[in-house]
Amino acid sequence: MYKRLIAKILAGLCATALLALGALALVISHDAPCEPAPPLAQGAAGFAAIMQRCYGEADVLTLETIARPELTENQVLVRVHAASVNPLDKHFLHGTPYLLRLVNGFNAPQSPGAGADFAGVVEAVGTGVTLFEPGDEVFGVANGAFAEYLVRSETGSIALKPANLSFEQAAAMPVAAITALQALRDKAQVQPGQRVLINGASGGVGSYAVQLAKAMGATVIAVNSGRNAELVRELGADQVIDYTQQDFTRGDTRYDAIIDIVGNHSLSALLDVTEPDGVLVMVGTMQMNPWWGPLVGPLQAALRAPFASQRLESILARANADDLAALASYAEAGQLTSAIDQRFTLQQVPDAIRYVERGRTRGKVVVNVLP
Repeated sequence: MYKRLIAKILAGLCATALLALGALALVISHDAPCEPAPPLAQGAAGFAAIMQRCYGEADVLTLETIARPELTENQVLVRVHAASVNPLDKHFLHGTPYLLRLVNGFNAPQSPGAGADFAGVVEAVGTGVTLFEPGDEVFGVANGAFAEYLVRSETGSIALKPANLSFEQAAAMPVAAITALQALRDKAQVQPGQRVLINGASGGVGSYAVQLAKAMGATVIAVNSGRNAELVRELGADQVIDYTQQDFTRGDTRYDAIIDIVGNHSLSALLDVTEPDGVLVMVGTMQMNPWWGPLVGPLQAALRAPFASQRLESILARANADDLAALASYAEAGQLTSAIDQRFTLQQVPDAIRYVERGRTRGKVVVNVLP
């Protein structure tokens, strides 16, 4: 009697949970219409910025005049000279994977600013700021980088720009180069003399991974299309594999570390060419589930890891000032630069994101904010 009652209660709870999840899924996946831009207060100082007031295609991005923000005591105001486009931007644009909306806004973005990577000049600082002063050239990561001005906490993801890099080159770095650095240094723990294969070497993350792996003393094998072979050789690759002519997972060569930025091979195939005591780091994937997105790879790696002798690692990079300073050190030593594919203006940001969505970018796409 009691067993039947408990079974019915459990069945009812499961059904209720499923209905709740289904309702949540419908709510999260619904796109609200775009709201009009609020009017600028009379007499307020304004500046141009790309804004996203709803989820959708690149057409929802609009160039608006917004109010210049007030600084708190620990913030800096940066006059943006250049920004850059990342695959991350298109995820925020579309609101996918849908789990992203749990923190970014269910039906429309909570924060309408667009863009992350920036480089510029500090124009003003709060009364408590000690790390920066007006006139400092800086670069970093901030929400709303596609704008003439942005505000960042002095202890946030901001650092002094490498003196030997242009604003374009510095703006191209932050998200992609930090991802490459954390994949190689923290996850793969690359050592001098190791053989490191980078699958997707000519893209944003890959172009920095080639240079950083070389700076760490590794022998670098770059996998990309033949048209990009010269580019990755110039960046320091010791060997180039044209994936249109050769499948590196079908060869006899094994690698101490594989940095997989593309996700176009199965885990089994990649592990077959990873040394038994080597490491496979999963950075990206071509199979983007609209709900889970890039979490699919890490979940697969976690399930497979107990049955493999190799280490399986995945990465969701975390921007921070220390790693920006580390990138600046590599750049100032002549070991790191930016390969720039295309340049766009602030007004052309929608076109820049469409270009990146094609998936054939060679290096980075830059937005010149200051004419």
